[in-house]
Amino acid sequence: MKSKLTAVALAAVVVAGTAAAAVPASAAPAAPEPARCHTADLKAGFAMGDDAKPEMEQADKQTQAFIWFTNQSKRTCTLSGFAGVDMVGAQETDGTWSLARSSKKPVKMTLKPGDTVDFSINLLPVAGSTPQKEKFVPAKFLVTPPNETEHFTLKWPFGGQILKQDGATHPATYLNPIGM
Repeated sequence: MKSKLTAVALAAVVVAGTAAAAVPASAAPAAPEPARCHTADLKAGFAMGDDAKPEMEQADKQTQAFIWFTNQSKRTCTLSGFAGVDMVGAQETDGTWSLARSSKKPVKMTLKPGDTVDFSINLLPVAGSTPQKEKFVPAKFLVTPPNETEHFTLKWPFGGQILKQDGATHPATYLNPIGM
């Protein structure tokens, strides 16, 4: 009788062990999704390549400037949405202009350490002969990553001036989401 109980107990252990080993991989717990990127995780700047520089000398159509974020942390993180962008003017009458957002839908971007993503700003340059009250002369940009409160201060390196539409509901100068 003792050997029968031992055999049944041994069979139960073998079956239990087999059942534990047979758990499909899809039922295994998923790795946690990366946390969002914080300002301290990133560095930022204007894209300076020839194909990335805005055409500030032309005044008859929109052009684009690009700002990049690079993940300088040792962890993977995500960015999604719109950066906050305030242009600070060089003229006494310019003040600060908080850029409106486009209607494009943001996507989540995953940045491994060292990865870079950018976003574009549509600009409407004007001729130098435009009256001062109708033009905004950018001096620096205050750029805040999505869902953050700390910003980067970037000096505007491209010169030129932009049609002043800081009170317009649909200005020709606006920003696009991260990754677009």
